[in-house]
Amino acid sequence: MLGEQVWREVGIGAPDDIEQLKARITTLEQQAVDLELKLHDQGDELHAARATNRELMAQLNRDPARREG
Repeated sequence: MLGEQVWREVGIGAPDDIEQLKARITTLEQQAVDLELKLHDQGDELHAARATNRELMAQLNRDPARREG
């Protein structure tokens, strides 16, 4: 890190764009984590909805009088 500072001070270091790119990478990495969590939550909700649907269909199949009503 000290070497990078010296390079910048003498004017032969990397351009400031690198810092912007690093910040953008960090932002994108956080967005990716957030999207993965959201996807996981939606998968859980879908699993629960499917389980409920299976249970309701099983109830309907056990009680034929309900289907005719």
